[in-house]
Formats: sequence, C-alpha cells, structure tokens
Amino acid sequence: MITQGLSRRRVLLATAGTMLALLLAALDQTIVGTAIPRIVADLNGLDRLAWVTTAYLVTSTTMTPIAGKLGDLFGRKPFLLAGMIGFVIASAFCGLSQDMNQLIVFRGIQGLFGGVLFATVFTVIGDLFPPDQRGRTAGLFGGVFGLSSIIGPTTGGFITDHFSWRWVFEVNIPVGIIAVLVVLAGLPYVRSKASWRDIDFWGAATLAAGIVPLLIALSITRDHAWTSPQVTGLLAIAAAMLAAFVFVESRAEHPIVPLHLFKNPTFSVSMIVGFITAFGMFGSILFTPLVFQGVLGISATNSGALITPMMFGLLGASTATGFIMRRIKYYRFLGTVGVVVMIVGMWMLSQITPSSPEWRVVVDLIVVGAGLGVTFPLYLTAVQTALPREFLGVASSQIQFWRNLGGTVGSAILGAVLANRLPDYLSTRLSDLHLPPLAGGLPSGGANAILDPTLLAKLPPAVVGAIRFALSDTLHDIYIFAGGILVLALVATFFMREVPLTGARRDLGFEAPPVELEQEDREKAVASA
Repeated sequence: MITQGLSRRRVLLATAGTMLALLLAALDQTIVGTAIPRIVADLNGLDRLAWVTTAYLVTSTTMTPIAGKLGDLFGRKPFLLAGMIGFVIASAFCGLSQDMNQLIVFRGIQGLFGGVLFATVFTVIGDLFPPDQRGRTAGLFGGVFGLSSIIGPTTGGFITDHFSWRWVFEVNIPVGIIAVLVVLAGLPYVRSKASWRDIDFWGAATLAAGIVPLLIALSITRDHAWTSPQVTGLLAIAAAMLAAFVFVESRAEHPIVPLHLFKNPTFSVSMIVGFITAFGMFGSILFTPLVFQGVLGISATNSGALITPMMFGLLGASTATGFIMRRIKYYRFLGTVGVVVMIVGMWMLSQITPSSPEWRVVVDLIVVGAGLGVTFPLYLTAVQTALPREFLGVASSQIQFWRNLGGTVGSAILGAVLANRLPDYLSTRLSDLHLPPLAGGLPSGGANAILDPTLLAKLPPAVVGAIRFALSDTLHDIYIFAGGILVLALVATFFMREVPLTGARRDLGFEAPPVELEQEDREKAVASA
C-alpha cells in the first residue's frame, strides 16, 4: 500500500477523488439512457440507435484489461488523471455532436477513457488501504456504483426535459474538473522503473482484435440471427484472434493478462463468479421493465422508479459485506450466500403473473440486488489480497472486464430466449381464446408491438390479457434460465481459497512494481499466494 507516511487528510482526499472518478464513469452509463429517445428524434438516427451504446461498450470493455496492466507498470495516478481528462473532453464533444455518426464516434472515444477509469479506480483501493480495510472501502465504492444507478435515470430525465439532451453529456465537465483537482492534490504518485519497452503491444493488439468483433457480434444478435453470416463471421474472427492472444501472452515478458494467474484459485473463482453473476444482474435490469410495463401494465415512468429498490439492496449489501468480511474467518462463504440469494430472487421473479401486485416485484428486485451486492467487495478484496502487488492493476481490471463480458453475453443469450419463446407463447395464448381470426389477430408488428400502449388500447381486453400472460410465460423461462446459470457460480464459490485479510502484506511500501521479476519467480509467488 502507499498510505505509509501519508496524513489521514491526504488519504481521505485521495479516496474522495477516486470515488468522484468512479461516479463520473458510472453515472454516464445510467444518465444517457433516458435521453436516447430525444437524441434519436433530434439527430434522425433511429437506424443507428443501438450503436450509441454499443460503441461505448466495445471500447470500454476492450480498454479495461490493457489499462489495468499499464497502471501496474507506470503507476495509477497518471492513468486516473488521463482517464478523467479524456473522458470529460470526449463528453464535451458528445454534447456538440451534429449527427448520429459523430455521436457514435465520440461515444467510442469516451468509452476508451471510461475503460481506463474503471480499470484504475478499484485498483487504487489496493494502493491506498491495507487488506483488512479494503473490503470496507470496496463496499463503499460499490455503494457509489449503486448510487449512480439510482440517481442517473432520474437526473437524465430531468436534464433532458428541462434543458437539452446535450447537457446529459456536458454535466460530466464540472464533475470531472472537481475530480481531477482532488486527485491531483490527494493521490500520491508511485515512481516506476518500467519503460515503454515493457509494454506488451502485440498482446494489446490481439486482445483488441478479438474482443471488438466478439462484442459487436453479441450486440447485433438483437437484429440478426445467431446463425447469420454477420454473427458467425464476427465470432470466427474473434475466436481466431483470441487464440492468437493466448499464444502471444504465453510468450510475452510482461503480458497484458498473465495466464498463470488463473492457476490461483482465488483469482480464477473470482473471475468465474463475476462473469456468471452478471447474467443475473443484466437479466434483472434488462427485462424487469418488461415485467412492469408488459405484464403488469404500468407506465414507463412509474416502472423506472420501481426498479430503483434493486440498487438500494445492492448498495446496502455491498457496504455491509465490506464491514463483515474482515470480522469472520471463512469469508468466502459470504459469496456462497450472495449467489444463493440471487438465485432465490430469480426464482421469485419467475413467479410474477399479470395478477401479481407491484410491491411483489419490488421485493424480488431488492433480493436480487442484495445478493449481487455481496459479491462486489468480496471478490475484489480477495483477489487484491491473494496476488503480489505487481499484479494489483491486472487483477482489479480483470474483475471489471469479466463482469462486463458476462453482462454482454448474458444480455445476448437472454435476449435470444425472449425472441424465440415469446412468439410461441403468444400464439398459444391467443389460440386458447378461440376468438374469430380478426378479433384475435395482432396488427403489423406482431410480438414486437405488444408493448405499444396505443396498440393495446385498440385490442379486446381478452387479447390484452393473453398478451400479458404470454409475456409472463416468456419471462418465467428467462429468469429460470438465468437462475440455472447462477448455479454454476454457486458451485464455483466453494473452490475459492481464503487469504487472511488481517496483517496481510503490510510491508509493500512505496516501491514500484518489481518489473524485473522473472516469469518463473512470478509463478511461484502466485502459487504460494
């Protein structure tokens, strides 16, 4: 850690600056969504709507592991500052965009710097605090992430309605300036012995060449079949480049992702659990609006407010876990409990029908959020403690990377379940009514139009009821499937090895990462951890 010799005021200042950096990146992910309809209307870009989100997702996910390794080599402060400054500048250009193509390009650039921020902010926890305090701090950082999910949509809607969608991006400027000033004043800089020759350029290139087509392929499954030439072609390219990445990393002196880290059970289990639990997180967030609007018939405005309790559950559990895990011996079982709670929450969501009360869904979301919140500080702290300090940035960024990747894969697979099951359930429910063909049929748009309030108002009540039951049947399958996937994470939690948090590695000091350490010595250090 680097707090030795620092005053309490300086440590608090550095922590506050890093939290502001996290808030800057996390808030942008939630505040922009509510402005999308206004952006599309203003820039006439409905056909490219998905790319506003996809461009950011692809670049930020790809950049996260690269930035984590560079932070290990050259220190965290330069990358945290560069990430914030670049993010703010890109935000300004997003707000100045004159057409959809410009916005997509600037969102991609913004994602690059967003990836740097996500890779760095959680790593700083390991730099600033000893192992027995990291869980508590990681819980508070998880709370900041949850807070952004709560205030982001409301803030975005208010700004869009009362000012302009452009200010959804420009609001990052004052927050970013304050964060830069606080980090400059509070966060110390650790000098490094590394040089540009230590950068794994081939590893970075092959990683990007593999991740970009993979994420694009998964993103376009909303509009293309999994067997379409576009999707299969991109997946083939991704597989080839990721195979090349593994080959390059196995021979690199300072690899972007040291493959031998996966031999450490704490590291590998944390990656697996993070990847799989993202299924549950994105399944709840992505499809719960369909529960409220499609199954229960609640307006879009009210449904957005009803999703908020999930984040309160996440925030509370994340903060509590950070305090509890350093007080119990077998803290790995907190992860087991968290995943079990998520599975229970998924089962509860699968039981929702058109006759269910609104409060029932709210309770279910709180349960899912609480289970997910347990995993946030637990696995971050465990990984940071289990590995030597030279891998601090790699370990922290890998957690964020696998969570992002898991969320993307989960969204694509669960979206495919929705697209495949809904038409069949819809046909069955409508045929059960035994209505005349014209009375029971849907206007143009079919299953894709069933959430249109104008359309539903024109249909007979019996048909509307059949539609809502068909959607609840489909969502039942989705949540059961997501819960089944979470069972794999549950099994994985039993294989994690605990590393004592109290008194662990307090002698790290201000020294730069030992970049001259030989590969064999690194493997021994990781294995012994």
